Amino acid sequence: MAMAALRREGRRYLSPLTSPNPISAAAALRSTLIAEEQAPCGGVRSISTQIVRNRMKSVKNIQKITKAMKMVAASKLRAIQNKAENSRGLWQPFTALLGDVPSVDVKKNVIVTVSSDKGLCGGINSTSVRISKGFYKLNSGPEKHTKYVVLGEKAKAQLIRDSKKHIDLTMTELQKNPLNYTQVSVLADDILKNVEYDALRVIFNKFQSVVSFIPTVSTVLSPEIVEREAEAGGKIGDLDSYEIEGGETKSEVLQNLTEFQFSCVLFNAVMENACSEQGARMSAMDSSSRNAGEMLDRLTLTYNRTRQASITTELTEIISGASALEG
Repeated sequence: MAMAALRREGRRYLSPLTSPNPISAAAALRSTLIAEEQAPCGGVRSISTQIVRNRMKSVKNIQKITKAMKMVAASKLRAIQNKAENSRGLWQPFTALLGDVPSVDVKKNVIVTVSSDKGLCGGINSTSVRISKGFYKLNSGPEKHTKYVVLGEKAKAQLIRDSKKHIDLTMTELQKNPLNYTQVSVLADDILKNVEYDALRVIFNKFQSVVSFIPTVSTVLSPEIVEREAEAGGKIGDLDSYEIEGGETKSEVLQNLTEFQFSCVLFNAVMENACSEQGARMSAMDSSSRNAGEMLDRLTLTYNRTRQASITTELTEIISGASALEG
């Protein structure tokens, strides 16, 4: 609702300057100039004063909206930040056990890009998309198969322009309901059922502070690649040092571990990105409010100068007329 009001005020602010028909706009501009030349000086000054007053009103309304959006973002950030910090403890044991090796060379790569569904939050979505495209170029080749899985409307809108055929799966409206692990684990299960992968590259923005976030890549390997790297002496934990209880084999245990690892990593990525989104929106709305205040100061100065010039001119005309009558 706030974004719709902001767009409405923007159209109102720009309505005197825009027209869907350029010919009619030019004709309207010529008629306005002719009318101003033919009108008396007092009329022109009163029209310009009224235009400035309308613009001041529009800027004030936009400033109210941006301040309200900043407060809403701050409230949402406080609610999500604790969940994001707690979620960091879920994936850290998996990193110690199964590793996190972005440089591993595999044939089937799936790039999971996490973004937001709404805008007005700075450049966090553009950053995620740019890094995703960079990873796609690095992992492309004649014998390699790389696909996208997109979470969020903003990344979908950017990637679909030039990479539509490389997108396997898209998911939007993640934050329509309060985020929890159960909801994200269902999304992770859908992703694993619909894609074939050797490595999942989860790209998101890790929350640092309201004005700082770090683009991050987490890598989840398939059970086959984990076994291959462990046998080759790669940067993977020593799985043979652990005893497996029950009737499950090592491959079954690895399958369960990698699925659980991906759900935990994805949950942390979604929560961190949601925090970064709200922090970036707070910063963007604060900057917009300050810019609106500066614009309002300039418009107020212009309005006062115009009004003072009109008053001075009228006083001069009155004094000149009185002097002529006395003479």
